[in-house]
Amino acid sequence: MKRLIFTLLLSFSAFVTALCQSYNDKADNIVGQYEIISNGEKAKVAVTKNQSGNYDIQIYWLENPYNPDGSRALDLKNPDKSLRTVPMDKVVLVRNLGYDKAKKQWSGAKIYDPSRGIRANVVCTLNEKNNLYLRATLLGIGESQEWKRINDR
Repeated sequence: MKRLIFTLLLSFSAFVTALCQSYNDKADNIVGQYEIISNGEKAKVAVTKNQSGNYDIQIYWLENPYNPDGSRALDLKNPDKSLRTVPMDKVVLVRNLGYDKAKKQWSGAKIYDPSRGIRANVVCTLNEKNNLYLRATLLGIGESQEWKRINDR
């Protein structure tokens, strides 16, 4: 009986692994729209293919794009002073995310966290729910997030 249960679990885990790999086997599978919930705030982002063939991720909707005084929320923590006048619902989070065919993941770019004003290395994969799983690292410290896909390309 134990052998049967072990065999079933092993088969199931192999199936899930294969399923996840199928989402990651084509570079353009990442393209789409995703919902983010971070620090209790909701946002929506679009992953698009750029002219170089890589991918950009940009916020296009915020649950609350205004400050308490009614003024438009701006990207005031951006280390690039020229971008501090960009509305928060237009912030580009990632530029030129590349696809690594051998590893079946998207990487080679930095993700920007507008709540902290920092950039970190990012690696992305699609999970079995076809949601985007991101792992950001900076100086050996990492943080992960799952973004829910809300529609396909």
